[in-house]
Amino acid sequence: MKKIKLLSLTAACVLLAAAAHAADFNLNVSSSLTVDDPMFKGLQQFKDGVEKNSGGKISVRLFPSSQLGSDEDVLEQARSGAGVAVLVDGGRLAPFVKEFGVLGAPYLTHGYTEMRKVVTSPLMDDWNNKLRAASGHQILSFNWYQGDRQLLTMKPVKTPADLAGVRMRTPGAPVWLETVRGLGATPTPMPWAEVYSALQMKAIDAAEAQAPATYGQRLFEVVKYITKTGHISLITGLVGSKIWFDKLPANLQKVVHDEALKAGDTASKATIDSIGNYEKLMREKGVQIVDIDTKPFVASTSVVYEKLGYTDLRKQVNAVLAK
Repeated sequence: MKKIKLLSLTAACVLLAAAAHAADFNLNVSSSLTVDDPMFKGLQQFKDGVEKNSGGKISVRLFPSSQLGSDEDVLEQARSGAGVAVLVDGGRLAPFVKEFGVLGAPYLTHGYTEMRKVVTSPLMDDWNNKLRAASGHQILSFNWYQGDRQLLTMKPVKTPADLAGVRMRTPGAPVWLETVRGLGATPTPMPWAEVYSALQMKAIDAAEAQAPATYGQRLFEVVKYITKTGHISLITGLVGSKIWFDKLPANLQKVVHDEALKAGDTASKATIDSIGNYEKLMREKGVQIVDIDTKPFVASTSVVYEKLGYTDLRKQVNAVLAK
């Protein structure tokens, strides 16, 4: 009997200790990407860094492959104050604050170094403040580079004219739709998870994506050519809830910001380092990866800035880059 009482007391102490160390704040992080994507290394680092440096006061759970719903669904949950964050591109935020859309515009920057300079500038801080006021979203960091977007087709492509009549999958944001039109194709909005089957069943003729995502979704099985237009340097951000973030003490807000920035750099470096290997693997699967002269595509997509009213925004970005 004494032993039973002692065991019961020990169990109670363990439960009390666990309760005492339970997190004060919980954050569920969503991504449409798979666990094999280099971005996930960054998300794992973010989780580990936040939990460690918050002294266990913040618990982070990761949900790959859109397990919490579409990116738009998670953004809506964040608006309501839920403890969620999602890795999204600027086009998804443009309906709330127009300026974010320019981050997904064609040939805005050259590679990660330039893009990182833009998304860590005072210009970006101003956009972040507008977003907080307009939609109740909070940017944790926006330096998550997923690579340059390339064309995925069934036939060779050298100029925009080669894409005439080609139905190309795109996200639904205006900047993506206009960019695909500028490339010469017919934009077809569609969730990323449906692209493989749509290509397989010929519901669409083409897609465009960065190498890690192309490999992760095994699109090399259903296309023949990857043409390296590099039309969009895909930068994304970890976006959560203003309501949730504002409940954090100032020291924990700093932890979340700092860890998100560090993890974004880790994820971006992992992405850059992985691209050559992904291309090698896809070539081995029979896909032809082709370098071309991108000047015709730079010229044909330049209209996107005027169509969407981004001309002045591009000038502001160029000022940050001292162009």
